[in-house]
Amino acid sequence: MSDTEDGSETEGRDYEVVVVGGGPAGVQTALYTTRLGHDTAVVDRGGGRAAMMLDTHNVIGVPEETSGNEFLQTAKEQVQSYGGDVVRDFVTEIERTDDGRFRLVGNDAEFLADRVVLAVGFNDERPDPPVPRTGKGLHYCLHCDAYMFIDRPVYVMGTGEAAAHVAMIMLNFTDDVDLLLRGEDPEWSDETDEQLRAHPIEIVDAEITGMQKSDDGWLEAFEFDDGTVRRYRGGFPMYGSNYNTDLPEQLGCDLNDDGTVAVDEGMETSVDGVYAVGDITPGHNQVPVAMGEGAKAGIDIHYGLRAFPRDLDEIREHGPVGADDVPNVSERIRGAAEAFEEARAPPLDVPDAEPADDD
Repeated sequence: MSDTEDGSETEGRDYEVVVVGGGPAGVQTALYTTRLGHDTAVVDRGGGRAAMMLDTHNVIGVPEETSGNEFLQTAKEQVQSYGGDVVRDFVTEIERTDDGRFRLVGNDAEFLADRVVLAVGFNDERPDPPVPRTGKGLHYCLHCDAYMFIDRPVYVMGTGEAAAHVAMIMLNFTDDVDLLLRGEDPEWSDETDEQLRAHPIEIVDAEITGMQKSDDGWLEAFEFDDGTVRRYRGGFPMYGSNYNTDLPEQLGCDLNDDGTVAVDEGMETSVDGVYAVGDITPGHNQVPVAMGEGAKAGIDIHYGLRAFPRDLDEIREHGPVGADDVPNVSERIRGAAEAFEEARAPPLDVPDAEPADDD
């Protein structure tokens, strides 16, 4: 049996939407589907790239000093306040049922859903030690963190095309850029090599043997096997990404050549009713981008699940919509909405309308 983060049991629960993954993209999707009236659960194993952020950058309204964990915890509490569930579990299997729905199997519970959202992201390939702690000299997001390296010494670590190009890009922010090969041969093309060597970047062949850190844990310098010591504010390891495509592959979702999941404009995959959002899809791996994808998926899911307006063919076959048929919101969502509004302002005391006089 699995519990939600507020302690309620979820075994046997049936949802309209199950989101797998509790990062910014997944939680944003759940925020939309819950507020749009659909019973939703976020199934989150914990961790993830966003959770590792020591500070949150480039998100309007979120102070820089907000950690990734604080940011995500606030987001999950928002989903719960609107009537959604947040469940700590790890989904290992997923399949389409005979009636066209989806069955998800976690380590502790099973879930049924009309729509599934895969927000399972990827794992960065980490360089071999010695390397500093993530966020304190080891950074994975150029667009988030380049600002902090203005006029500071920075390294880029790697041997491929991406490493060479990121090193050149960093010259927009600082004139002190080293490209660390760590004893490996470069793998970039001859054209890239010619381009790279036309920029003021030092290519360091030597392997790292040690590092120096400040009292607060930030990287200060690397020590190399040629006896040199080079000082850095921090830098970027460029060794690629491993996309978490096990669940999409179980469902038969199409993948792109780079390993990401193929999606349409509404973030739906090649499998009807299955959506993918965030770092597992093509594009920039940014918190605001992921949130935008989650919003698009949530709205698209709502279009497919909402009961009204009822189709004309249905009306002609079954008759008009009756007063007892509306609103089409579960008791769970209705109760959460009432509690949410009562917490913000007391309900209006509106008297019943008086019958009109005959004369």
